Amino acid sequence: MTESLHESPSVGAPLVTLPTVPELTQLMVHLLKGVLYREDDERLWASLFRLQARVREQAAVLLLDLVLDEAEGYAFLKSRPDPDESEGVPRLPRLVARRPLSYPVSLMLALLRKRMAEFDAGGGDTRLVLSRDEMSELMRVFLPDGTNEARLIDQVDATITKVVDLGFLRRLKPAAGSGLDRGNYEVRRILRAFVDAQWLADFDARLEVYRTALAGAASGKPQTERAADA
Repeated sequence: MTESLHESPSVGAPLVTLPTVPELTQLMVHLLKGVLYREDDERLWASLFRLQARVREQAAVLLLDLVLDEAEGYAFLKSRPDPDESEGVPRLPRLVARRPLSYPVSLMLALLRKRMAEFDAGGGDTRLVLSRDEMSELMRVFLPDGTNEARLIDQVDATITKVVDLGFLRRLKPAAGSGLDRGNYEVRRILRAFVDAQWLADFDARLEVYRTALAGAASGKPQTERAADA
């Protein structure tokens, strides 16, 4: 008589456990979805250091590079530069899409990056925390005189939300018993990897054009030519 292929386990037999998802798979899925922060997942961060070489190999197959900053505690994948058209290599679709930034978001990122540089130069705490009101004041000077306060708040809130979505700000939970909370945010250290000196220099040039246009508008001078240049 042929034995059954699905015998019932005897009493006391150990239960069969399902196989766990391989660490490399977990790492790749997490990194393809976004940034890995050490403080958010210490276990996965430790796995990254053990499997770093294999992660880089897997990323290279997808034309991605692993950016790992041990000191700041973050890692992410970025697309490799597009090949030169003169080389005749076809341009492949990007797995990690580039996101065009609006002017308010670009302005906020530049201001936060400069604020972080000042903060780092002062030493002390490693976490830069700003309130919504502080970020409003940073942006206020770059808005036309007479901007409605309610409109300013709406614009700042929308910009902050977008920067949070991009991963450069993190909303902090209000302290217990703090009452009305206006919102405090941690400026994440990964901002340094995206907003470098060249990015700031390019944006400063655009910002100077914008400031000149605002000054001309305030004095009543025509700005047709200047606006076209911007």
